[in-house]
Amino acid sequence: MFGICKVTAIEKRDFTGEEQEYYILKHINSDKNIFYVPTDNEAAVSKMHSICSKAEVDELISHMNSEGLIWIDNDIKRKEEYSRIIKDADKHEIIMLIKTLYLRRKELAKSGKKLRSTDENYLNLAENMLFEEFAFALDIDRSEVVEYIENHIA
Repeated sequence: MFGICKVTAIEKRDFTGEEQEYYILKHINSDKNIFYVPTDNEAAVSKMHSICSKAEVDELISHMNSEGLIWIDNDIKRKEEYSRIIKDADKHEIIMLIKTLYLRRKELAKSGKKLRSTDENYLNLAENMLFEEFAFALDIDRSEVVEYIENHIA
């Protein structure tokens, strides 16, 4: 995962002794981070997607309360499912993952307990993915995303 990148060009390059066509990606927060993705690499290209518009972000936020939960008691199965959600990057599933782990953390805190470190890591990954994209689409700082969501949630 690279985060949010902009396709700046499609060029032929020779990295392996054979010329191949590549998407040239630049990270939005750093001109130094440049990534080369072969245009014929279906696995890599399938992970690239367009960024949400402000309207799409607002639509996602408006349905956050109605999104379900995805808690799985079995640690191994939960890790597999959360890993799949992060890999697939489906925004609805990421929202469900964040909501589930946020509520679980809140529930555990009542009895002085904490989320398992694996769950906390998945929560952080999911928040970073979603909030970075929301910040970009809304043209706000990432630190303002939670407040924006709280002010616009249905």
